[in-house]
Amino acid sequence: MATATSLATSLGLHRVADPDERLAGVLPQAAWRLDPSPRTGPDEVRIRVDRLNLDAASYRQLSEANDGDGDAIRSAVAEIIASRGKMHNPVTGSGGMLTGVVEAAGPASPLDLKPGDRVATLVSLTLTPLTIHDNLARWDGLSEQVPCDGHAILFARSIAAVLPSDLPVPLALSVMDVCGAPALTRRVVEGWGAGLGESSRRPSFGTPAGISPAPPASQGPEEGPVAAILGAAGKSGSLSAAAAREAGASRIIGVVPTAAEAALLRQASSLPAAPLVDEIVVADARNPVPLADLITARGGPADITVVCVDVPGCEGGAILATKQGGTVIFFSMATSFSAAALGAEGVAADVTMLVGNGYVPGHADYALELIRRNEPVRHLFSRRLGEQGAPGEILAGVPKDGRRNLPQAPQPPSPKPPSPRPR
Repeated sequence: MATATSLATSLGLHRVADPDERLAGVLPQAAWRLDPSPRTGPDEVRIRVDRLNLDAASYRQLSEANDGDGDAIRSAVAEIIASRGKMHNPVTGSGGMLTGVVEAAGPASPLDLKPGDRVATLVSLTLTPLTIHDNLARWDGLSEQVPCDGHAILFARSIAAVLPSDLPVPLALSVMDVCGAPALTRRVVEGWGAGLGESSRRPSFGTPAGISPAPPASQGPEEGPVAAILGAAGKSGSLSAAAAREAGASRIIGVVPTAAEAALLRQASSLPAAPLVDEIVVADARNPVPLADLITARGGPADITVVCVDVPGCEGGAILATKQGGTVIFFSMATSFSAAALGAEGVAADVTMLVGNGYVPGHADYALELIRRNEPVRHLFSRRLGEQGAPGEILAGVPKDGRRNLPQAPQPPSPKPPSPRPR
């Protein structure tokens, strides 16, 4: 009984506000509302919050639902936090992460944080008790990063990292928001040589011939896999491309939705460093057959496809662009996992599909090292954030805010249930 109570406390079940949900053992992420009161339990940490980073899918939905009106977007976010005790978009089921300074740490907290530490949380805002004190008055509603004043509670099973002193806070926050993507991409690319995702080593159970081209006879593990990155100019996409390169991918195909994003990716890849991608495909990732054809024409189908776009409906294209026996990694919060599973079955695709859950041991340190040493990725992040000192001569002609102009996705008729992979 003591173990069960300890586990429940470490997971934050006592912060579930609704008595019926709490009695039923609903976890904080699935709960409708959390109790964000500032009292700190023995194994909790209280953070004085100074910035939120909304995940891309959530911000896109809020922006589209409010016609890009910053004041309306700000009001919508403030209302979600006030009504739910956390930042949990009821349409996308996602949230984001935050930065702040540790105010108090309980004596039984295992997080090794102390008052005064400046930290970023590496768990989703959908399960983090949160209160805002300033009504988001300093935020214009026009970007994913939200300056604010508030407090948040971390549980014993939460994850947080002390912010590095050598990187600007907005940059470090953007990197940590997606740090699970490059770490898992690297793991899968490295594992490909051991047979993970290699169709030539996978037993056949009667898959119809010709559905997906087999690897050339000369291709072997020593050559590395072909990786396709959907959303390669974005945060998680650019980091995943860099990780795939470091892990030994033989060819990297970057997929972007517009010519402007292609220019951004091409110009960043032209820096005097290893190119971020080898081929650039401009395509609507929601249109499966043209996407698969374009990727195949540029050196695919892919052994490993990484989905980092923030619009729904990209499951089919990712599956069709992947070789039989290959692997698809879904990092997008807009992914429908039922559509992915049923879609793969419907086209007789023998692919392994992985849910990027946002956590791989050492993921934050690895992503921060990538941003430090990979110049093309650093430039893409700088342009997205609008940092002063971004190399305008290299990135000329690209919109200064660096935001992706993805095709507009239809709004769902009613809020959909939270994704299995919140962030």
